[in-house]
Amino acid sequence: MKLVRKDLEKDNAGQVTLIPEEPEDMWHTYNLLQVGDSLRASTIRKVQTESATGSVGSNRVRTTLTLCVEAIDFDSQACQLRVKGTNIQENEYVKMGAYHTIELEPNRQFTLAKKQWDSVVLERIEQACDPAWSADVAAVVMQEGLAHVCLVTPSMTLTRAKVEVNIPRKRKGNCSQHDRALERFYEQVMQAIQRHINFEVVKCVLVASPGFVREQFCDYMFQQAVKTDNKLLLENRSKFLQVHSSSGHKYALKEALCDPAVTSRLSDTKAAGEVKALDDFYKMLQHEPDRAFYGLKHVEKANEAMAIDTLLISDELFRHQDVATRARYVKLVDSVRENMGTVRIFSSLHVSGEQLGQLTGVAAILRFPVAELSDQEDESSSEDD
Repeated sequence: MKLVRKDLEKDNAGQVTLIPEEPEDMWHTYNLLQVGDSLRASTIRKVQTESATGSVGSNRVRTTLTLCVEAIDFDSQACQLRVKGTNIQENEYVKMGAYHTIELEPNRQFTLAKKQWDSVVLERIEQACDPAWSADVAAVVMQEGLAHVCLVTPSMTLTRAKVEVNIPRKRKGNCSQHDRALERFYEQVMQAIQRHINFEVVKCVLVASPGFVREQFCDYMFQQAVKTDNKLLLENRSKFLQVHSSSGHKYALKEALCDPAVTSRLSDTKAAGEVKALDDFYKMLQHEPDRAFYGLKHVEKANEAMAIDTLLISDELFRHQDVATRARYVKLVDSVRENMGTVRIFSSLHVSGEQLGQLTGVAAILRFPVAELSDQEDESSSEDD
């Protein structure tokens, strides 16, 4: 993301002009936009024209519109963003108050104005404009007959390819069908890796599976690479890291990212930090439940006691349509930081973010036990029963 201009007043009202440069920047833009914001961007409008003879035709014209945002639609797989709203500035083609949908796309500038830019949104702009925050981890999560090729960016886990091949069982004295199907499966996974992984950017490719599937696949892939003199795979062989996972489904990627060999290799990536924080929370919940809280009310009470060491919060909560609810989450983040706590904002498109979402989207690891809160929790739950 490129920051073109930033004009903010003392009360944090103002506007920011940005150019999204990569597909992932569309996800950042989606998180910056809120209903009620003002969005100015170039768009195409179908305009009816009447000729001197009275015949009516329609032309598509490019114009710049300023909309008051009413609805935001994001397609995470295609990384496309559509923003619907009403026109709030005079325009020769579009009446004031008329509805229009702007499709935001990479390399096209837009200006976003808000009545108030809060700390979470400003931090996201900083991160999005920092070139170090790019997709530098890829993963192949596989089992016999099923594989997912994913890109792990700082903001999301993108499934780039899913490979499914029906593999017959081995039969006594005849394994040829099984072996042929397995070879066909490995070949398809290998093709998907070459098609979807940019080795110039990616620092590490995790190959995760149960059993010996990953070893057999890597052996096959590099044997084929030697046979066909595939320089792309041979030159990047050192980037492949084999780890265990329980299955070939996408959710098993979290286990692979938790592997100590992986965390040491990916220590500088945001994704590894999030996975470790969530893992630490679950361990704390198991061994010292008085120091692991989740749910907004309980986390807020822990924060009042200045007990939060690490706050885990999903970016989904900052997209809440209710301004007061959103402000409550922002206030919690700011307060934890003021009390010298660490804040980790999880992406809801990451496997770790999806898991945090199942825990209400907000959780905290505490510096010290806050037992009376746990007691209150027990009382409130017994009242609910």
